[in-house]
Amino acid sequence: MVGALPFDLTRPAALLRPHEVRFVDGPPPTAGRTLPRVRVDREIPSPEVHRTRICEALRVLNDPHSGLRKVVLARALRLIADEPLDVDTVLHRLAEDRSATTYFVDLSPAGGAHAGTALIGASPELLVARRGEVVTCRPFAGSAPRSADPAVDEANGRALAASAKNRHEHQLVVDQMRDALGPLCTDLRIAAEPELSSTAAVWHLSTTISGLIRDTSVTALDLATSLHPTPAVGGVPAAAAADLITALEGDRGFYAGAVGWCDSRGDGRWVVSIRCAELSADRRTADARAGGGIVAESDADDEVAETSTKFTTIEKALGVAR
Repeated sequence: MVGALPFDLTRPAALLRPHEVRFVDGPPPTAGRTLPRVRVDREIPSPEVHRTRICEALRVLNDPHSGLRKVVLARALRLIADEPLDVDTVLHRLAEDRSATTYFVDLSPAGGAHAGTALIGASPELLVARRGEVVTCRPFAGSAPRSADPAVDEANGRALAASAKNRHEHQLVVDQMRDALGPLCTDLRIAAEPELSSTAAVWHLSTTISGLIRDTSVTALDLATSLHPTPAVGGVPAAAAADLITALEGDRGFYAGAVGWCDSRGDGRWVVSIRCAELSADRRTADARAGGGIVAESDADDEVAETSTKFTTIEKALGVAR
């Protein structure tokens, strides 16, 4: 089984059983075609409106009666291409960042308006992998921008590692994943401290979690649906965060869902579908989304800036003209 899970698991998934599966050393060769001009048609919502949403979330987070401890809010860019985008070229551009998992998924199995559409991106975050009895997760939370200046880049990484706000946000994710994995795994091992991880555009805090599956009938797909959405893309507690996300954003589609595969033995690998865009059936429109975790200590302006940083991955791959 291969495909994508939406952020809201009550909505249709885009999963299929392929007739043939091949594992190869790398992506297929491409002629490296020149992409058409791609421009930002509009921001959904504008940075100013997104800031207002963040302030509303902060009001709820700082209300001692709400119970909400973290929520991830996202915004979107509507990108328009002069001609259809060449998917192979975009994939090769995304795959240049070896720290991420590059993916392209046909969303047609979800039916309805998804016919002919696709999800394309490069995720740094492993939701869950199962190989035999071994289960591995690598949640991300907390981020800072990369810089072309080595000294500034190093300073950004150090500041992230030392940030009380980001470490608090990250620990909420780790704690929730520990609770979710406890009934499913034995010999659960969680790194004592988060480590710095990086993509070409963003520094992240990450923690490696591993364990042994209690019941071998529990597949990688079962694990993915049990863990999703993690607080890295939803919030704490999950239900309250999801309600606030729906109220402020509406339907996220397949952004912040999961992309991956599961075989007949139950083995598989699922990554969180971030740093991505949904492509229209004619490949001339792309809706990219990016979000950030909001906790009580968050600064609204910093959170708006974080979404702009996270758009960099898909904007560079598409050659967006700013």
